Amino acid sequence: MRDRTNREKIEEFMNSLGRKARHPVRVYFTGGTTAVLFGWRDTTIDIDLRFEPDLDELYRELPLLKEKIGINIELASPSDFIPALPGWEDRSKYIDRKGKVDFYHYDPYSQALSKIERGHTQDIKDVESMFKSRLIEKEKLAALFREIEPMLYRYPAIDPASFARAVSRVIKG
Repeated sequence: MRDRTNREKIEEFMNSLGRKARHPVRVYFTGGTTAVLFGWRDTTIDIDLRFEPDLDELYRELPLLKEKIGINIELASPSDFIPALPGWEDRSKYIDRKGKVDFYHYDPYSQALSKIERGHTQDIKDVESMFKSRLIEKEKLAALFREIEPMLYRYPAIDPASFARAVSRVIKG
């Protein structure tokens, strides 16, 4: 098992990936990576990411970087677990450009809703940090949840009623 990932390892990952990419690509960080880069946590278990477009050159590079830097990498984003929120691309927060790679934080509202759905203690703390740093607003979070609520049937692992109650608790919290 590898050590936890800190800001320095994330930055090394970004620099290394930027040197290797031969084509323009967007990399979207999510989860603990966002939390570490915003300073809500010192470490995370892995670097959760998604990139667009799908580039084989990046898929081939990830295992090498994983070993070189000593990190865990997971190809995951909120839209793997909940319906994609309308406008998520526009709400994604730009981080930096390294070579031909533009790095972003995946839409904070999508991250917040997927964390609320999962419901782990650390996830809820991250959502509270998002509110405190004014990255998200309660009213907009509730409105975006209502937009995806009719599509939850496509995600059989989600209990829509429990998810709705969890969102309501967090918003009232």
